[in-house]
Amino acid sequence: MILFQISAAQGPEECCLAVGMALQRVEKEIRQKGFASDLIEAVKGERPNTYKSVLLSVEGEAVEDWAKTWEGTLQWIHTSPYRPRHLRKNWFIGVKIFSSPVTPEGVLEQSIRYEACRASGPGGQHVNKTDSAIRATHVASGISVKVQTARSQHANKKLAAMLITQKLAEIAEQAANQVRSERHQSHADVERGAAKLVFRGSDFTLS
Repeated sequence: MILFQISAAQGPEECCLAVGMALQRVEKEIRQKGFASDLIEAVKGERPNTYKSVLLSVEGEAVEDWAKTWEGTLQWIHTSPYRPRHLRKNWFIGVKIFSSPVTPEGVLEQSIRYEACRASGPGGQHVNKTDSAIRATHVASGISVKVQTARSQHANKKLAAMLITQKLAEIAEQAANQVRSERHQSHADVERGAAKLVFRGSDFTLS
C-alpha cells in the first residue's frame, strides 16, 4: 500500500483545477490496473471540482512502480478558464508518494499508540455495528489520526501508521523549507520548469 498525494502547492485556482483533473486521470488509471484505492483526505478549492490537495491510499501488485511514473512536478498548459485576459498559460502541481513505513514493527508499536473505536459517518449498517476503526496517536508529537476506511482493525492500523508517517514527513519538510525560505511550506515544494509529466488543454491530454 502507498499514499498518493496531489497538491496545488500554494498555486492559484487554476492549479487547484489541475489537481482535480489529475485526480480524475489517476483514478481512471487505478481502475484500469485493478488497484484498490480510497480517498483519504481532500482539501477543496474555492471553485467546484477544484482541490488544494488530495490524498489517496492505493494498493495492488507493482503499485509503487506505477506511482513513480507520476511522482514529481506536473505541468498543465492551458489558458486560464477563470481569468481570460491573464497571460499565464503554465500551471504546476506536485505529486508525492509515501510508501509503507520501513520502521521495524516493535519500534513502530512503541512510538504509536493504537485504540479501537466505533466508526462514524457514512457506511450504512457496517459502520453502525463494528468497532473496526482505529485511532492512532504518535506519542512523541501528539499527532492523532482516525482511520475507518477498511473493514478490519489490522488494515486500518496499517493505514493509520502510514498517515502518521506522512504527516511527520510533512512536518520535517516544512521545517527544512522554513530554513531555506520563509515563503516555502510543506505543500509549496513544486519545482517549476522541471515537469515530470506535461498535460495540455481543457481535457488534460498527456503530451
